[in-house]
Amino acid sequence: MPKVDKEQHKTGDFLVDYEEKVFEDVQAEPGAKALITFHTVAFEGSIGLVNLLQAKRLQRKGFETKILLYGPGVLLGVQRGFPTLGSEAFPGNLAYNTQIQQFMDEGGEVYACRFALQALYGQTEKALMEGIRPINPLDVMDLQLLMAKENAFVVHTWTS
Repeated sequence: MPKVDKEQHKTGDFLVDYEEKVFEDVQAEPGAKALITFHTVAFEGSIGLVNLLQAKRLQRKGFETKILLYGPGVLLGVQRGFPTLGSEAFPGNLAYNTQIQQFMDEGGEVYACRFALQALYGQTEKALMEGIRPINPLDVMDLQLLMAKENAFVVHTWTS
């Protein structure tokens, strides 16, 4: 086997060209809206966290942005921590709560399906983070239809 004679990468090295941007930086037109839907399980993949970051980015680009949590996605919006709520039991334990809170602090709206909370996960509305609006299960589709009527940019996330 040939000997590989290459210097080891060090902390602070760049492995890719992160400064090159290929496409123009698109900003929202006045009144533009966006909706990100979450039917995904917290902590079982990266898509929930990635789409929370995408929601914040859309909002910062000027889109009036809403998040819809339904099915297992409602669990992204419940209060967590251990041994007490708000205590980080391990690094990243509060990542969803932190990202959702920042999103709401910057003016974003978050909705959670009451059916999923109660029927699927045995939670009450009081389990949700303050500021998340519980909605009727019939509102899950109507919110999406209203956003479609308003030509919103929509990102649907569906995992199980």
